[in-house]
Amino acid sequence: MATFSYSARDASGGLVKGNIDAPDQNTAAQVLRRRNVTPVSIVLATKKSSGKKRSDKANVASGGILSDFFAPAVTLDDLIIFSRQMYSLMKAGIPILRAVSGLADTTLSKRMREALIDVGQQLERGRSFSSALNHHPKIFSQLYVSIIHVGENTGKLDEACMQLAEYLEREQETRKQIKSATRYPMFVVIAIVIALIVMNIFVIPTFAGMFEKFGAELPFLTRFLLNMSDFFVHQGHFIIVGVIGSVYFLRRYLKTENGRYRWDRYKLKLPAVGSIFERSLLARFSRSFAMMLKAGVPLTHALNLTADAVDNAFMSSRIVGMRQNIERGESLSRVAAGSGLFTPLVMQMIGVGEETGRIDELLMDVAEYYEREVDYDLKSLTSKIEPILITIVSVMVLVLALGIFTPMWDMMSATKGGR
Repeated sequence: MATFSYSARDASGGLVKGNIDAPDQNTAAQVLRRRNVTPVSIVLATKKSSGKKRSDKANVASGGILSDFFAPAVTLDDLIIFSRQMYSLMKAGIPILRAVSGLADTTLSKRMREALIDVGQQLERGRSFSSALNHHPKIFSQLYVSIIHVGENTGKLDEACMQLAEYLEREQETRKQIKSATRYPMFVVIAIVIALIVMNIFVIPTFAGMFEKFGAELPFLTRFLLNMSDFFVHQGHFIIVGVIGSVYFLRRYLKTENGRYRWDRYKLKLPAVGSIFERSLLARFSRSFAMMLKAGVPLTHALNLTADAVDNAFMSSRIVGMRQNIERGESLSRVAAGSGLFTPLVMQMIGVGEETGRIDELLMDVAEYYEREVDYDLKSLTSKIEPILITIVSVMVLVLALGIFTPMWDMMSATKGGR
């Protein structure tokens, strides 16, 4: 691959200069024409400029590694903005390469900007848009790449970008609702943990000194609180090491295939929130699967991609099982019923969609049905968890009252009796 310096004229007649990598001058000219510019001259770049380019790359590699490490990851907001901007540019008839290059100059995310620059360079070398995006799997998922690929092949890239933008916006809205619903319970749990630490380190030791002066016989609950406080104060480093070690090994276990499968399955059975997780995943499955079918992705391949999109190992295994049964010749409604994932109402809609050839439309209705249920459950989640939190706080107050104040009352009664 050689580097050529070129001069060309764009559609408005303006002079454009730059470098391009290509096997020969003819290939370079073809690439430039695909970029809607007319080559004027194409010459082999000098060694000096090539050396400078290598030097620049080396400087970026040596000085950019540390900054890349601390650069924030690409968020859903970045992907939504990129998808909507690509839709607008494609709709306006802007060439893909010019659109990507323009967005690379305007995006605020460092990682996204670097990815788009690389995508632009690959487009210059003649790669397709989906193939270029596929080189950045940490930013663009397989579902994202597949929809773009179908849009390229059908000539509806603008519609594909709009579909992705709407899908990502719905995903973002669901995440925001979950965060909003769990914010209050998390705040209460953190407050309880802080109260326990303060009570064991500062409050109970004060009463322990007072009980020791009186030398009275203490009830079991008081001794338990005093021993727990003593352990916190003098053996606290064991607790810290134990917590850190437990978190470390738990994270390692959850990264294993078996650990993730077990945890993802257990999440769906958690009290109060398990049903919300399950319906949220089913909504994501229905919307992703419908979007893939609407874009023209083959049924079995769409199931494969949707299995990755749900981001749950247990449910992914069920969806892969559906795909395997379809490959054996079974119908979608039958394998869906065998998976045990769907309610009878949803199964009926899938059956009707299969008979009428409108599976994608009815699956969108299924997604909206589940999303409405998730919205309702999330709004009522706080009211479901609140009694549990109140019970925990009440038990803490009761234990503290019985363990600390009961001996004090006994000692005061004994003092009055002695008088």
